Amino acid sequence: MTSAAEHTPGPVTADDVDLAVHLSVTALREVPDSAWDSAAGDLEWTGWQTAEHLADDLFAYALQLAPRVPPLTTHVPVTWRRETPGGPASTIFVDRGEGVAGLMQVLDGCGGLLTAMVRTASPEARAHHVFGASDPEGFAAMGVVETLVHTRDITAGLGLPFEPPAGLCARTLHRLFPDAPADAEPWPGLLWSTGRTALPGRERLTGWRWYGEPRG
Repeated sequence: MTSAAEHTPGPVTADDVDLAVHLSVTALREVPDSAWDSAAGDLEWTGWQTAEHLADDLFAYALQLAPRVPPLTTHVPVTWRRETPGGPASTIFVDRGEGVAGLMQVLDGCGGLLTAMVRTASPEARAHHVFGASDPEGFAAMGVVETLVHTRDITAGLGLPFEPPAGLCARTLHRLFPDAPADAEPWPGLLWSTGRTALPGRERLTGWRWYGEPRG
């Protein structure tokens, strides 16, 4: 008899965060310099703001896991601000004078911080997130979602290809989106689950969330 565990795609790991960030940086290096101030897909943010937001997410998730006693009711209290009205509230901003190379270095560096924290934090650690106090695997999965989806936001409107591996998407869906459609391929299923696209027989979501609590 086949066990239920054999039907699960496996845990999200530090290697998955590292892979997602590598795929993102590789894809975003193809974005023309002139396109970074254009809107990122359907977002109100520019491509540059979206990439900064992604770097900030990765940094923030690493920071939540980093204290010896991670906070369970709030975020680690760094200061956030908006550089422009309607722009993302962030801690991490990139010196525009350093250009796209600097932006990619910051993104890669923040991804490295989360990769390292997921790799070294105790599996029993728990830290606050608005979608449920989570463990290192959960923060890894959150980082993968943010990375894959925001990279797609930036590249889609420019006609640049970006399709991450099915296994990476499947592990992330299994960890964070228990209601994801089982009959969809993992990448389209992840895009549907994050309100980016419709699926056959399923309208595009106008509201969505993930579930960060450790899965039983």
